[in-house]
Amino acid sequence: MTMRLFWTDPYATRAEARVVGVDGNDVELDRTIFFAFSGGQESDAGTIAGRAVLRARLDADRLLYTLSDGHGLQVGEQVVVEIDWTRRYALMRLHFAAELVFEMICAALPGVERVGAHIAQDKARIDFAWPDSIAPLLPTVGEQVAAIVRADLPIRSDFSDADLGRRYWEVQGVAKVPCGGTHLRRTGEVGRITLKRKNPGRGKERVEILLVD
Repeated sequence: MTMRLFWTDPYATRAEARVVGVDGNDVELDRTIFFAFSGGQESDAGTIAGRAVLRARLDADRLLYTLSDGHGLQVGEQVVVEIDWTRRYALMRLHFAAELVFEMICAALPGVERVGAHIAQDKARIDFAWPDSIAPLLPTVGEQVAAIVRADLPIRSDFSDADLGRRYWEVQGVAKVPCGGTHLRRTGEVGRITLKRKNPGRGKERVEILLVD
């Protein structure tokens, strides 16, 4: 299993690793800071040994990185992994903003079901199965999230089961949620957000989350 350094230090932008597997253009490392798409959060962007990573994906408990033809990397080679910090930090901020929005909506609408989510660098979205417009709720949800952000509370992220790689985040007095993504240290880092309601189809409600600053 690849050691996921992005769990222990999601703020690291550079790390050394060893190539443990090569299958054509797919490369596997013994340790990595490069997050691969999971739980709706998009993959990082960056390089391995100066070669751009074209795709990052999970394969069971392995993380595989696709490089361009002729990358030349071999098993046993020591490499440097670097990520685009601007992208990573935006993803972390939007990810946690979306987590807070989800918790507030679930508290306000018992029985609401999340049927989709996506975290990109420019915005996040959450899709709900719900028969009515969610728009009237959004100003209150926005104020609740803003209050948590202003409070600048510590965010704890750790293993609930290290052997199975199960993790969670927790903000005391707010929520404790299973999640294997990358997380901020404090709620204040989210900054200001805006919420928009969309209707992707009958019986579905979408909330889009955007960063203001």
